[in-house]
Amino acid sequence: MWAVLGGTFTLRFSTGLTGAMLGVYLAKLPEHGGQFVHASTLALLGSAFFISELLLSPVFGVLSDRLGHHRVMLFGPMFGAVAVILTGLTTNLGLLGGTRLLEGASTAASVPSILGYIAVATAGDELLRGKAAARFEGATLAGIGVGFAVAPLLFAALGPTAFFLNALIYGLSFLIYRFGVEDRDADARAAAHAAQSGEISRPIDWTRYRTVLRSPHIWLLAPTWIAVNASIGLWFSQSIFQFSRIDPRFPEQTLHHGFHPGQISLAAVVIGVVFGAGLLYWGNRFKSLRRTTIILYGIGGGALLAVGGLLINHGGGLPLVVPLGGALLAAFGLFLLAGATPAALGLLADISERFPADRGAIMGLYSVFLAVGQIIGALIGGVVADMRGIDGLLIATIGLLLVALGPLALLRRQEHYVGGPASTAVFGGPELEIPE
Repeated sequence: MWAVLGGTFTLRFSTGLTGAMLGVYLAKLPEHGGQFVHASTLALLGSAFFISELLLSPVFGVLSDRLGHHRVMLFGPMFGAVAVILTGLTTNLGLLGGTRLLEGASTAASVPSILGYIAVATAGDELLRGKAAARFEGATLAGIGVGFAVAPLLFAALGPTAFFLNALIYGLSFLIYRFGVEDRDADARAAAHAAQSGEISRPIDWTRYRTVLRSPHIWLLAPTWIAVNASIGLWFSQSIFQFSRIDPRFPEQTLHHGFHPGQISLAAVVIGVVFGAGLLYWGNRFKSLRRTTIILYGIGGGALLAVGGLLINHGGGLPLVVPLGGALLAAFGLFLLAGATPAALGLLADISERFPADRGAIMGLYSVFLAVGQIIGALIGGVVADMRGIDGLLIATIGLLLVALGPLALLRRQEHYVGGPASTAVFGGPELEIPE
């Protein structure tokens, strides 16, 4: 598990590094011989990543059940390395869109196989599953956060050459997965092959996957998780791009005055620390709180975060207590919001207990729901940022979180079918130590 979490961190570091450097690269693309890039164009490029993840996650999820979770883990770093090398070689927007598709394929291969592996390892232990889900999200978001923090400084120092350096970090992820993670599927594959010769080489039976998808339990989580991810996707697609430039259309918005790469990096570190603390706290509350309760707190926290952002964005001419209060409110909201991700992941892992032979396929839906939300958020973010800048992003965040409340009420009424102590106790499973 140490290797799984370590490889997840380095892999997501590479993903965050590429995405953030691409935001800076595109904001200054004319300086490198390219054309001027609008926020809506950035949104389309961001959506290409998640479209690829959306379409390919189910495929790689099924493949990980068939070929082994450990084997399919190795595909992600290879796709990512090729993508970043190509990114550093071009300023053509069409080709850059192609590299985003390839990066999306990297995530599509990695997430279902890793989550399938973790679901097997944590079967039957409620507290263990909470810790594993929180630590996976922590490794994921810490990696992305550190990538975001390092990206402006690294790109300022090396320019497009920094993309080639990132290819080496993808190579490190490959080595961690290859030599550090135990292949827990090897015996099962050997037994299946001995029992039925040629099993691995036979075509995949996609009707089995359709049967899994028809389970109503899977779709209980989807609307809320999509809406929450859309609110987060607004910022992943636009934040670095918007904070890196001065927008003269919005002189009254403090956050649109343009920030130095060092300032952006420092802010990213603070955000990562607060969010990481929230992940650890809420991940240890799986036994005492319902999953949907933690998600509800997260949605409320996201709204507080947006309100705090509005106070900061319009506190330039007001007493210092106003923006300072906004910053504290935003930090508290971010801490609450952190709980939503491991809680949703825990629910999906609980659902996978009903389909033990299809864990990769089930956990691949995590990426599907995330990708749909990120695509929606990226597209909305491009429109509202062009219209109202940072204010538009903050207001749209509140709107999307309000949308998430409706389906959450339905999910809460049905939660006892898929999550919580009662359902997990029925499933049973082995114990495994998770690093604190």
